[in-house]
Amino acid sequence: MTRLITTCIAALMAMAAIIMPASAEITESDRKTLNAMIEDYIRANPEVVREVLIQLGEREAEERRQAAMTVLKDDAGDPFIGNADASFVIYEFSDYNCGYCKRVFQPLQDLVNEDGDIKLVLKEFPILSQTSLLAAQGAIAAQVQGVFPDYHVSLMTSRGAIDMDTILAAARDAGADLDRLQEDMNSAETAAIIDRTRDAAQRLEISGTPGLVIGTQVIPGAISLEQMRETVAAERAKRG
Repeated sequence: MTRLITTCIAALMAMAAIIMPASAEITESDRKTLNAMIEDYIRANPEVVREVLIQLGEREAEERRQAAMTVLKDDAGDPFIGNADASFVIYEFSDYNCGYCKRVFQPLQDLVNEDGDIKLVLKEFPILSQTSLLAAQGAIAAQVQGVFPDYHVSLMTSRGAIDMDTILAAARDAGADLDRLQEDMNSAETAAIIDRTRDAAQRLEISGTPGLVIGTQVIPGAISLEQMRETVAAERAKRG
């Protein structure tokens, strides 16, 4: 079909050349004649318009996806686990009050632990409650002090509702300075990181947690360790 479009464009250009030589000025009469010829051609070949619109839609969708990925990959300040210098990055949109996030927690830990070339970036996406926001702020603040991995494990393996006491206990057990932690939790930098995550989620059409981005694939919901391995392998194969 792309060849058909190319052929049709060439035909239209040839029409224009016939009635509008390069050395001549375009008159109103010439313009009307050309418009009529183009309209007749399109009426006779409606599939051309359909294909052009499809290609335009695909191009615009790809441009939106690329813009979303650019926002996603702006991860300065986002907490992470795994190899900081890894060549393969997985992004997880997560909420500490989300039961499904806790279900996917161990498979992700196992994946990172068994593969030394993966960095798991936690996109703190607090959508379930006010304490979700506090826990997300705590995670970002824990990252500042370099104690996020232990903080993350503590909250993801805790039972019952999360409250400020749970958050501070997790940070304390991880070795955080609690005064500094609470200051960083309420900083403009932390708020900006969470806002950036919300922007990325909206662009990627992620409305719930967990949401995984593995390579080029956006995966809503929890998946198994084996599915993670297969997706990582497939995405690595695309890179060659």
